[in-house]
Formats: sequence, C-alpha cells, structure tokens
Amino acid sequence: MPVWKVIYVASNWREAEEMKDRLAREGLMVMLRSGSRDKQSARNVELLVPRLEAREAHSIIMQYIGTARV
Repeated sequence: MPVWKVIYVASNWREAEEMKDRLAREGLMVMLRSGSRDKQSARNVELLVPRLEAREAHSIIMQYIGTARV
C-alpha cells in the first residue's frame, strides 16, 4: 500500500478534478481529499499521489500551471 503525499492544494473541486485528470493521463495514481462533504462548496481540495511519484507529479503540475496561465 503506497504512502500518500499532498502535492497540490486546489482552490475548488473543479480545479482539483482537472489536475487529477491531467496526472492520470500521465499514468499517475491520484487521490482527492477535502474537508467538505459537498463537492460544490469544497475549498482547498488536496491532491495526493504515492510518495514515490510525488516529484514527477509536482513537475507535471508546474508545467500545466505554466501553460494554463499563458
């Protein structure tokens, strides 16, 4: 069983799902975690990946954020 590590905190559920999909397309396992039961009102949604994949996942997210904001 992998040890999970938070690699990104999204501002809402939609952003978290977008990041999760991006990482999944790259072949990474991703889990989302939020303190809210309601996805519509969820804030600060954590993206977690297995610790061994954290560096790669972080790099993918940074590349995606860089291209998304251009």
